[in-house]
This record gives sequence, structure tokens and C-alpha cells, in this order.
Amino acid sequence: MFRNMVTSLFKHERIRTTDVKAKELRRWADNLITLAKRGDVHARRQALSIIREKDVVHKLFAEAAGRFGSVSGGYTRIVKLGRRPGDAAPISLIELIYSEEGKKKKRKKKDKGAIKKKRAIEKKEAEEKKSEEKKEIESKEKAAEEEKDIVDKEKDVAEEKEAEVKTESTTEDSDDKLEKPAEAPVESEETESKEPEAKKAEDDAGDSEVKE
Repeated sequence: MFRNMVTSLFKHERIRTTDVKAKELRRWADNLITLAKRGDVHARRQALSIIREKDVVHKLFAEAAGRFGSVSGGYTRIVKLGRRPGDAAPISLIELIYSEEGKKKKRKKKDKGAIKKKRAIEKKEAEEKKSEEKKEIESKEKAAEEEKDIVDKEKDVAEEKEAEVKTESTTEDSDDKLEKPAEAPVESEETESKEPEAKKAEDDAGDSEVKE
């Protein structure tokens, strides 16, 4: 009976029985866990002589060192549940417990997994943020280049207009210069034509005075 009960305890990790059987079963379970922590071939054979299923023995020997750690004793817990309805016998729940080291290891593993996930999420968000900033910078640079091109085009158009205005003004000045020398000879001819007439008038006046 106790072989079957201890096999069920290691297989399901908790069973319900009377208080007296639970206390005796605790002694059997503690001895088997001590053998499993030792872990040699002789201890395995001793455990197989008590536990009826090989899979349960393999599971016990595989998990004993990590689950129960360096604690010696106190591998099970008994919780009283009250009295049985039929014969009013006191009933208890006996279950395997983890040592503090095993709990810490499990928590650390969970914490490491959560930290890795958190870091991966933060890394992804940082990369997305960098890509968005890069796109914004590229769009701003592109807009600045377009504005610069527009300003350059406007400057070129203004310079072309100024050049046209300058060429028109230079052509007008050259036309004026060409027209002024053409007028000057006409005036000289008039003065030349006037000078002989004045001389003739003076000569006529001199002749008239001589005659008188």
C-alpha cells in the first residue's frame, strides 16, 4: 500500500489520505528523495525496489537535485482538510514542495525571459523611431533642396531681365551718340555759309564808304 501511495505522490505531486498514513508516507518520501539526490546506480536500484514505475523514478532522479537543492529534509507538506463524511476519520493533503533555491532559480529564469522580451521590444521601438527620424530628415532636406532650386531659378530669371534692360539702355545710348555727330556738320555748314555772307556784307560796306 505505501509503495503504491509513494508512487502516486511522486507521479501527481499531491494525494489525499488520512493523517496517520500521511505522516508515515512523509517518511518514505523523504528517504526516496535523499536517494535521488545522491544519484548513483545503487541509489537508483534501491528506489526502483520501492517505486513501481520506472518513469516516475527517472523523473524523480532528474529533478531532485534542482528541485530540492541542498536542503536536507522537509521535502513534503501536510495540510489538514477535516474529517471524512463516512467514518469521520481525519483527512490530510500531502504534497511535494520546492526549496527556496529552486523557487529562486525558476523566478530568475522567468525574469530573464521577461527582460529579454522587454529588451527586444525596446530595441524594435528604438529602430522604428530612428527610421522615422531619418525619413523626416530626408524629407526636410528634399524640401530645402526644392526651395533652393526655386530660388535659384528666380534669381536666374531676374538676372536675365536685368541683362536685357542693360542691353536695351546701351543700345539707346549708342544710337544717341551716332545721331549727335550727324547734326554737328550741318551746323558747321550753316556757319560756313553765314561767314561768306558776313564777309560780303562787310566788303560792300567798305566799298560804299570808299565811294563816299
